[in-house]
Amino acid sequence: MDWLPDVWHDVTTPQPVPSALASLVIAAVVLACLLPPSLWHVARHALTIVHEAAHGFVALLVGRRLTGIRVHSDTSGLTVSVGKPRGPGMVATTAAGYPGPALVGLAAAWALSGGYTLGVLWGLLLVVVLVLVQIRNWYGLWAVLVSGAVLVAVTLWGSPQVQGVAAHALTWFLLLGAPRAVLEMQRQRRALRRRGRPDTSDAGVLGGLTHLPGGFWVGVLLLVCLACLVVGGYWLLR
Repeated sequence: MDWLPDVWHDVTTPQPVPSALASLVIAAVVLACLLPPSLWHVARHALTIVHEAAHGFVALLVGRRLTGIRVHSDTSGLTVSVGKPRGPGMVATTAAGYPGPALVGLAAAWALSGGYTLGVLWGLLLVVVLVLVQIRNWYGLWAVLVSGAVLVAVTLWGSPQVQGVAAHALTWFLLLGAPRAVLEMQRQRRALRRRGRPDTSDAGVLGGLTHLPGGFWVGVLLLVCLACLVVGGYWLLR
């Protein structure tokens, strides 16, 4: 464990950050990658990993027992926990998924505004490792390992410039991808209704748990994600 002091020193030492213009260019590139369906489908896996991590974290926080996480090839995921089927704990666990990436992105933006580039990269790597421990399907294992390998390569062998660009790109991806995922969920809800199938989305489950319309929960989740985008974007660009 002799390497821990060195890691802690790197994590807590501020580094030069890209200029506001450079950060804006990075945001534009990330946004351009989120728009094409083919690129979004690939990138969406990383968002799903953080989404399911948020479900799992809140499940443990409210006293539920986490039994496993799955990430599927269609970019959907599933986090299974054991506990009361209704009540505030179940509502909080279900509601945590879609805002999870936005809140992680907000925390990363705050850290980057202080120059803690390696702190952000190590933090994201920790999230991936914690999901890896709970993953319960082969495709999910592959997706998590690939994500972890990319983060390890950038964190351990990337130059400070590469690390800075990567940390900003990942942060913008979380902030911009979170509201896009909520809008995608709403489109899927409409498609399910047209087919006469039950709404199994997080918003639909929240509707059943709270007796509030699923559309209300879509609005709440979208507002949280947009608020994180505005505040996080301000921190990154100032």
